[in-house]
Amino acid sequence: MTDQNEQFIQTAREGHIYTITLNRPQKRNAMNLTLMRQLEAAIDDAERALPDGVRAVVVRGAGNGFSAGIDLMGFTDMIEQFGEGWRDNLFTLTAYYQRILNKFERCAVPTILTAHNYCLGMAFELALACDFRIVAEGTRLGLPETRLGLIPDVGGTTRLLRLVGVGRAKELILTGREFDAAYALQHGIVTDVVAEQADLADKAGALADELAQAAPLAVSYAKRVIDNAADIERGLQNEAWAQSILIRTEDFANGAQALMMKQKPEWKGR
Repeated sequence: MTDQNEQFIQTAREGHIYTITLNRPQKRNAMNLTLMRQLEAAIDDAERALPDGVRAVVVRGAGNGFSAGIDLMGFTDMIEQFGEGWRDNLFTLTAYYQRILNKFERCAVPTILTAHNYCLGMAFELALACDFRIVAEGTRLGLPETRLGLIPDVGGTTRLLRLVGVGRAKELILTGREFDAAYALQHGIVTDVVAEQADLADKAGALADELAQAAPLAVSYAKRVIDNAADIERGLQNEAWAQSILIRTEDFANGAQALMMKQKPEWKGR
């Protein structure tokens, strides 16, 4: 991997807030294997800092937007990590990415994601894995995977269903439609909307301060009880099963090529 030594994630600690920043702005913070490895290391480090007084984790993106999602140009990295036949055994890759995002949901303290301009695909799946989502006006969100010939398989299908219900989840996932901050707030997909990107840090900080007023063990256990009320594990397994089939289809190959060429794909249904 040509970029394995580059630093795509930055972390900082200020008082009781641990901040994780996606820092690949020249690629719209697109998520490749290197970034994901560093993201996992960051949330692990945040967990280790909890005994030292961390009460919230804030996730943000550097540059012009939060993240455009998975890096399609990074698919060649899969060969080095998972072998030539990675598409034939996609469960390993899917489980790897699911494990990383699961850590944000299972973090012992609340996780707050702030987004501006765009938060799409796997980036939105990361947002759904966090406890709170705060976005700036003008932010575009969505799970466009079906327009690529795939499904959201890193928790997006399962967690969006849990958040908005069957009907709305089908509408957004089956169409691959993008939606704006106002729609997201109206349907409970985001916690809050701020006027400007510059307001995100203050809003997240205020929420973290409010959370810190509650007893830390009570917050941690309440979060765990709420999350365990839904059968996330079964949903993640189903996502992995469906994606293992779709990744090998002609439609996915056509969809990926069309996206990179900025053309309309020709679906074959095979």
